[in-house]
Amino acid sequence: MKDRSMKYALLLGAIAATPFTFAAPALAQDAPSASAGDEIVVTARRREESLQDVPLAVTAVTAEQLEAIGAADITVLTRSTPNVTFETSRGTNSTLTAFIRGVGQQDPLWGFEPGVGLYVDDVYIARPQGALLDVYDVERLEVLRGPQGTLYGRNTIGGAIKYVTARLADDPSLRAKVNLGSYGQMDGIVSGSVRLSDMFAVGGAVAVLTRDGYGTNVNTGAQHYDKDVQAGRISIEFTPSDNLFVRFAADRTEDNSNAKHGHRELPSRNGTLPVLSDVYDTRAGVGDVNYVETQGMSLQAEWTVNEALTLKSITAYRDGETRTRIDFDGLPQPDLDVPAFYTDMQFTQELQAQVDIGNLSGIVGLYYLNGLAEGAFDTILGGLGPLTVFTYGKVSTLSTSAFADFTYHLTPQWSVSAGGRYTEDQKTATVLRANFLGLGSPTVSHANSTQLGGFATNFRRQRTDDKFSPRVSLNWEPTDDLTLYASYSQGFKSGGFDPRANFAATNVALQPGILRGFAPETVDSYELGLKGNFFDRLTLRAAYFLAKYEDQQVTVQNGADTNSDGINDTFVSTVLNAASAEYQGVEIEGTLDIVDNLRASFSLGYIDASIDEVISAGVNVQTDANPLNNFVPQNTPEWTGQLGLSYTAELGDMGSLLFTGSGAYRSEYYIFNGLFNQGFAPGASAAYPAGGPKLDADAVTLFDLSAVWTSSNGHLTVGLHGKNLTDEHYRTALYNFAYTPGILGVDSSYTAFYGPPRTVTASIGVKF
Repeated sequence: MKDRSMKYALLLGAIAATPFTFAAPALAQDAPSASAGDEIVVTARRREESLQDVPLAVTAVTAEQLEAIGAADITVLTRSTPNVTFETSRGTNSTLTAFIRGVGQQDPLWGFEPGVGLYVDDVYIARPQGALLDVYDVERLEVLRGPQGTLYGRNTIGGAIKYVTARLADDPSLRAKVNLGSYGQMDGIVSGSVRLSDMFAVGGAVAVLTRDGYGTNVNTGAQHYDKDVQAGRISIEFTPSDNLFVRFAADRTEDNSNAKHGHRELPSRNGTLPVLSDVYDTRAGVGDVNYVETQGMSLQAEWTVNEALTLKSITAYRDGETRTRIDFDGLPQPDLDVPAFYTDMQFTQELQAQVDIGNLSGIVGLYYLNGLAEGAFDTILGGLGPLTVFTYGKVSTLSTSAFADFTYHLTPQWSVSAGGRYTEDQKTATVLRANFLGLGSPTVSHANSTQLGGFATNFRRQRTDDKFSPRVSLNWEPTDDLTLYASYSQGFKSGGFDPRANFAATNVALQPGILRGFAPETVDSYELGLKGNFFDRLTLRAAYFLAKYEDQQVTVQNGADTNSDGINDTFVSTVLNAASAEYQGVEIEGTLDIVDNLRASFSLGYIDASIDEVISAGVNVQTDANPLNNFVPQNTPEWTGQLGLSYTAELGDMGSLLFTGSGAYRSEYYIFNGLFNQGFAPGASAAYPAGGPKLDADAVTLFDLSAVWTSSNGHLTVGLHGKNLTDEHYRTALYNFAYTPGILGVDSSYTAFYGPPRTVTASIGVKF
């Protein structure tokens, strides 16, 4: 167990030193009641609207709802939101893998962009490292499904996650919360705000989040799947007049959790090390040091010129650093180990004009992004030489765009919306790759190794992609309680350059493609939706969507034999553009007030996803000749759903007690685009004659149960939260080089990562 006394001393010192200074308005609000007519206000279209009225597929979760279920981080949205997969990326604790309706990005390396946009108070987060946000100091989480570009600063092809914090309150406030739970969980969160004058208010939040590991590195004795996070935010609000608002905000998160290596699903090749019985254990020998730091600041200014026009500016800067060690083989020996570091920075500027004139309302905006992502890693093949493949790269992105989206009310019942976005992305990439004799390179591992020959890859290239993306929708409100809509929108994500490119070992026919880079991808999305309130008891939101995916970016990595000795001593990476894919499905979600104080919530998602054509060197490789070579949609379960019940017991002067229980289901799915992760039979592999188990995700149902007591004055809450009560072991990520077109290393990689086991957490919160 790590020494946490100093961290908690600092936290308690912050509480004592700032009795009315720090705030998180959404930390521990009154427990929600199960009453009809509750309204959730969202800003999905950059203006406040009822969730039931906005003609978009949006799921919103309020602070009260998050508090009631004891939500830890934004992956909780996977349980309640149809057709999404939000998971912790493999080999990390704070990198986010996000897919919505089959669209996302698996690879967190610096040459790729997320397919799902993450926004914190309308500031776009460009890199997935550090993007797995813990839930604290939040007013609301929103998930927007489908392409977003005509309303938001950065175009996102699959959808968006919005993390929304509240403006500071007029009255001084102080909130504190402590969580104690399974595996030594100890969390402390303090927040508050104070108004210094009629014009100035200051607020902030501090969080220390710790937990022992679910398992152990039996090779080193270190905790495995542990948590050690410190985070904080501060904001200063300036309101010189009723029509002018300025907010400066800054945040910092530091994650010192141990490296996460996964669970090896095969014995060692020589049979001396069997598969560990606990799926949260590892034998990794590369080390346990892991560090992720992200920080940023923003300045937002909003000027209400008059009732018809509001001008807004959002200026932001962010940077991050990650140092990690990934043990692909999961064994003590350095057979396939990858120490790595990443750095990134971004500066963004967004200008908006929001218009509301009679029957016409909408937004016009300009957006600028200047970003740099850089990194390096060693692929240490200790059983071959020893040999190290060193990879370095950086990508600078300069993006400029203009967007607009307007809604015109033809009649009180009918309205039409139209918008468009023009985006120009310029990317400049440097890719460097070399082989070294030794365990690590001088750059990453500081090893005294010798470079073998020249560079396998050494180029600097630039490409510019531009695109106009339209959106149009028709909205009909036959009654105040019913909204019907039909929409079309187009999403766009620019191309780039493969950061792992091995030019020397790549087929000559594919080498020109490496220098050109991979092409942009686009999605044409069609949607029919219904939102309604029925019988004063039922709220319902339903949507049918059809997404035609063109030029989908697909990454392929295989082992390669450069000296023809029959042993793969390096790897070759290729980024292909799937020429044609189609995703269509249905989404249903809502609530039903069964009787007073008893509410059911439900969600259901179905998606039929297929990749129909993949072009490599001008040839369609997506054929039935060899199905194992075909590509499949990743991180996209066919079925997702949740059913929950909440009951509020009113206790008079003793306050109230809220019980919340739910079961969340998702069907089996492919974690990667390839079919090689379905397991292999005895005799299928000469290296592992006994065969290997399936690595892809099986179907799973997760049951949660919570009880939260709130005092009659709302100042005190006590909660008990149980997660994954049946203790299901379910896979969320994997590595596989042991049974692919080319094994890499001697023992190679056949490793799975698992979601959290059963946990129970008790929480106490106070607010004044």
